[in-house]
Amino acid sequence: MKTKTFCTYETAWCPGCGNFTILECLKIALEQLGKNPSEVLIAAGIGQAAKTPQYINANAFCGLHGRSLPAAVAAKIANERLTVIVDTGDGDSYGEGGNHFIHNIRRNVDITHFVHDNQIYGLTKGQASPTSMIGLKTGVQIDGNFNEPLNPVLLAIACGAGFVARAFTGHKEHLIALMKQAIKYKGYALVDILQPCVSFNKTNTFTWYNRRVYELDESYNHKNKIDAMQKAMEFGDRIPIGLLYREDKVTFHQKNAILNQGTPLLDRKTDLNYMNQLIKSYT
Repeated sequence: MKTKTFCTYETAWCPGCGNFTILECLKIALEQLGKNPSEVLIAAGIGQAAKTPQYINANAFCGLHGRSLPAAVAAKIANERLTVIVDTGDGDSYGEGGNHFIHNIRRNVDITHFVHDNQIYGLTKGQASPTSMIGLKTGVQIDGNFNEPLNPVLLAIACGAGFVARAFTGHKEHLIALMKQAIKYKGYALVDILQPCVSFNKTNTFTWYNRRVYELDESYNHKNKIDAMQKAMEFGDRIPIGLLYREDKVTFHQKNAILNQGTPLLDRKTDLNYMNQLIKSYT
């Protein structure tokens, strides 16, 4: 029997972690959109945030570190009826998965990418991540991180992503609304979600974020790419959250003559005789 209820389960996250809010908001967003668990695939790699697929009753893929995007894209290409969501951390998405992040923006397959961005590697006990601020001291970077932090939303806009947003777990209703917009968007959609790591990041705390973030209002034009890039670079005493950029773009399915035939690959019959002929031609 189909149900539009997404159950969540006991987690292994630290009390106070921003992951709890993201999981709850994801559940609410999917239910408000009327999705069924059987119609949703949640993919992740390695990390505390990447455990999300294990804590919600949808189809799940848990893969290698940084390799959630290829599997998610393959699933969507094979079965375009699936709602495909990548839900994983900043290290997994932008570090080990950085190459996939860039090139799947270029492909523009219709998937949604939620990144738990706590500016630290949580599962491996607190090393600096690609988004860690300069000067952040960790058990490994004892003199402070000296690498320039990656700006994922700026990078996504510059690479041609059609939907780019930044959110914060302290603004729950705002996050739910952004998640729903991202899931409904036709094409690759990124929501970078700022969240505290209460165990290993003692700088970017809930209070630190809460004093800085502000929601973009209706006066902001999210269709202007230059304005969006300028807003994306605003990350200091003031941090804008909301939809930074949106552009309707041709999706991978629409561009591909084989995929753009109306019938998902999953439902197409395979001509075994033809396949055998192909195999024999290589012998």
